[in-house]
Amino acid sequence: MSGLVLKLRPSERIMINGAVIENGDRRTRLNVLTPNANVLRLRDAIHPDEANTPVRRVCYIAQLLLAGEAEPVRARQQISQGIEQLGQVFSDAESRINLQEARRHLARNNDYMALKFLRFLLPVEARLMETAS
Repeated sequence: MSGLVLKLRPSERIMINGAVIENGDRRTRLNVLTPNANVLRLRDAIHPDEANTPVRRVCYIAQLLLAGEAEPVRARQQISQGIEQLGQVFSDAESRINLQEARRHLARNNDYMALKFLRFLLPVEARLMETAS
């Protein structure tokens, strides 16, 4: 069996293609067979009041896009601009690769993968912010 395998905790919520789904009382395993389905664990989601750093803001816009709550053309423009701005700050090789991959997936309208690569920057940003304080 191919596809994405999700293992959900009791009462865990996920979003698949904009629809919020809540698990029941027991652990569950789901197989998402549809290719390119947009899946987001809500426990991993950035909430609006947490979008308070440059990387978090770009990730938040990508989440809105995945949820169908943002106009796609405008959201992709904002994400693209955010990636360009982040590229001026993140100079290490791994971050540059992640930004390049996010940019590549965004250009192909693969919003989920763009978000995935942007999220890799969150711990790097946290370390930079910690060092700056």
